Amino acid sequence: MNKIFSGDAFDVVRNKSFSLFLSYRFLMTVASLMQSVIVGWQLYNITKDVLSLGMIGLTEVIPQICIALFAGHFVDIWDRKKIIFYTTFLLLIGSLILTVYSLPDFNFQQLYGVVPIFITIFITGFVRGILMPAHTALLGQLVPREKLTSASTWSSTVWHIAAVAGPATGGLVYGFFGIIPAYFLVFSLYLVCGVLLIFIKSPGKVALVQGSAEGIFDRIKEGILYVFQRPVLLNAFALDMFAVLFGGAVAMLPVFASDILKVGPEGLGFLRACPAIGAIIMSVILTFNPPLSRSGSQMLFSVFGFGICMIVFALSKSFILSSFCLFLSGMFDNVSVIIRASILQLYTSDEMKGRVAAVNSIFIGSSNELGAFESGVAARLMGLIPSVIFGGAMTLLIVSATAWKSPTLRKLALKDH
Repeated sequence: MNKIFSGDAFDVVRNKSFSLFLSYRFLMTVASLMQSVIVGWQLYNITKDVLSLGMIGLTEVIPQICIALFAGHFVDIWDRKKIIFYTTFLLLIGSLILTVYSLPDFNFQQLYGVVPIFITIFITGFVRGILMPAHTALLGQLVPREKLTSASTWSSTVWHIAAVAGPATGGLVYGFFGIIPAYFLVFSLYLVCGVLLIFIKSPGKVALVQGSAEGIFDRIKEGILYVFQRPVLLNAFALDMFAVLFGGAVAMLPVFASDILKVGPEGLGFLRACPAIGAIIMSVILTFNPPLSRSGSQMLFSVFGFGICMIVFALSKSFILSSFCLFLSGMFDNVSVIIRASILQLYTSDEMKGRVAAVNSIFIGSSNELGAFESGVAARLMGLIPSVIFGGAMTLLIVSATAWKSPTLRKLALKDH
């Protein structure tokens, strides 16, 4: 047993600052996904409208896109740990708004409708636009270059473990104890995240490369061009963006849980956790067998498998089959996530990581929220099940076109870089 844990796969977690960062990332993800489940169920209970669930994504993505490129600029010139620390405070404010709004004695729901919920979602989107590039860039500073693929795998593993714990905890606490204890737990976890950040040793600012752009808009342009001039980065980001934009069904899970599978908030929490359970299992496999050979083809195959899972999920009327489809989708998705994260770390210089990660956050992060909006609109226009089938079919079409048009990505092997 000691021999297993002393191997190369565990070497990177002996770095104290990186281990603290993983703990912070775990609790941050648990709190955020708890809040996502609670908000989705609460909003659907109030409105009984699938489009309102899609509006969650749109409300979150607008501030995220607007701030991301500017955030990437400042992430590359300021202390990345401090940016994360101060931004986390905004999440505390958002969770406090939701807690107070849900107190029955104040009748805020009758007075203000769902406006406070969408204000909090807007704040969350703003924060995500900052934290996504900041997290990626800080990780690149905490570990040496030769450990970046291992660090990316561990980061993904921890995220997906949290993605099991978060939705499940959110659904169970909401279902058994009520909405106030659920939101208060979210607030408490964000508070602990802030404390953990204090103990991470700051690596400081990254030294600027001589001759790099100086003005904010010039530096933002430099980051965008950096991505568009490197086919491996551009194709990896674009593939995931369009696959998630059309293929994801997470935003509609409250409707599936409530109206089709009839499993309540507890069942919703389990459904939300299933993709992450699959991802955790795949992460363990990839920790000991990193995708260094045939990386590009493995990424393409995994996205194709994800699309198939979404189509079968849409057709399923069985809770067990639906859960299994989501489980498999998480396994496939995690392969893509780890390879894409490794590409970003290995193909981007340190002084550019904030801006490149910001571009990536627009490609990848915004696609989740725009995908949620697309799912809501498509469900309203086409019906719930046809809309998810359409999304899965589009994913298959996109990955097939990418495999045909992008030989660079298809032949990519991370071990060669």
